[in-house]
Amino acid sequence: MRSIRPLLAATGVAAALALTATACGPSDDKAAADAASSSPAADNGGADNGGAGLPADLADKLKEHGVDPEKWKNGEWKNWDKDKWLREAKDFVNPVIDGLWKPKRMTTAKAPTKTLAAGDISGDQDVTDPEPRPVQAVAEKKPYHQNAAPVGKVFFDAPEGSMVCSATVIKDPKNPGKSNMVWTAGHCVHAGKAGGWYRNIAFVPAYNDTGKSPAALETAQPQEVAPYGLYWADWVSTSGEWISQGGPTGGTGAPYDYAVMHVKPEKGTKSLEETVGVALDVKFDAPEAKDISAMGAWGYPAAPPYDGAIMHKCVDRPGRLSIAPGTPTMWRIGCTMTGGSSGGGWFAEQPDGKLALVSNTSIGPVTSGWLAGPRLDAGAQQIYTMMSDKFAGR
Repeated sequence: MRSIRPLLAATGVAAALALTATACGPSDDKAAADAASSSPAADNGGADNGGAGLPADLADKLKEHGVDPEKWKNGEWKNWDKDKWLREAKDFVNPVIDGLWKPKRMTTAKAPTKTLAAGDISGDQDVTDPEPRPVQAVAEKKPYHQNAAPVGKVFFDAPEGSMVCSATVIKDPKNPGKSNMVWTAGHCVHAGKAGGWYRNIAFVPAYNDTGKSPAALETAQPQEVAPYGLYWADWVSTSGEWISQGGPTGGTGAPYDYAVMHVKPEKGTKSLEETVGVALDVKFDAPEAKDISAMGAWGYPAAPPYDGAIMHKCVDRPGRLSIAPGTPTMWRIGCTMTGGSSGGGWFAEQPDGKLALVSNTSIGPVTSGWLAGPRLDAGAQQIYTMMSDKFAGR
C-alpha cells in the first residue's frame, strides 16, 4: 500500500500548488514598471540617511553596535569578528545595499550544509518510523510564475561566503492580500549557537523563471533572473531553540529550525503578495503523519548533482523522525533534493482542496535519500503571529 498511495496523492498535491499560482505573470504586472521607475529609498520609512537607503531607526541600531552605516554599505558587513556578529533576536539588522545581489553573485552562492551521518540520529527509535525509500526529485514546470510562483530563493552572506536557501510567500493575517511575509528555515537566517544573524538576506520569488543554466543566468536580463524583483528582509524571527541549540548539522535545534521573514522590495513599494499574486496559508495543527496521505516539498537544490538553477519538488507520504530525546518529532519524506532546498516549504492538501504550508526543509542525510522538516507547533505559531502583529497595517 505504501508504494502506491504517495503516487496517487502526488497528483493532487502537485496540482494544488499550480492552481494557487494563477496570478498575472511578471511581464504584464504593473509591479515591473514600479520597480523600474522607483528608487530603493522609496520604501525606507521616509528617511534616506545620506543615500545609504537606511531607515533612521536601523541606522541608529547599527551605530549602537559600533557600526557606521556608510562603512557597512561599503563593505564593513564583511567583518565577521565575534564582537561584530549580532546574535540576539532583538539585534537583527539587514540594511539594503542596492545592486549587491547581481545575477552572477546569485549563481555563485553556495548551499549551507545540513547533512546527517547515520550516527547523528540519537532519538528514541520507538517514535521514529522506518527510513523512507528515496523519491526522485522532479523539476518543476516552467515558467515558474505560472506553476509555483510562491516558491523562491533566499540569498544571504555568511563568514564562508555567499549562501542560498529556498523559501515560500505566506499570508499575513494582519495585512490580508498585501503580505510581505516569507517562510524559510532558521539555519538560512541565523548560524545557531556558534554564531549570529546572517547578512544581506534577500528573497527572489520564482527565481530563474524559465529555467536557464547557471552560465546563461550570469548574463541574463534582470526579469529572467528575478521576474518579480528582489525583496530584502527588514525583520526576521526564528526560534529561541534554534538560536541556542542549532548546529552545523542541525543539532538539537533542528526540530525548531524555522523562520519568518518580513521583506520589502529593493525597488518599488508594492507588497510581495500583490506582486506575486498569491501567498499560502500556514497550518500549525497538522494531523499525525499516519493521517496524511502526502506532503510535497519544493525548493532549489544546489549541492551536487544539482546546480541551484532549477526548481524541484518531491511528494511522499510523511513519517516521523526523532533526532534527540526530549525534542519534538520531525516530519520525514523520501526525497533526493540536496542543500539549497533548505527552507523550502512543505505543503499538504487541506479539506478545501487548497495547499497550506506545514513545514520546511531542515536536514537530510549525506546520502540525500530523504529530507526532514520541523512540525509547526505553538512556538512556530507565536513567531508567525508576532511578525504579523509587528507590521500590522504597514
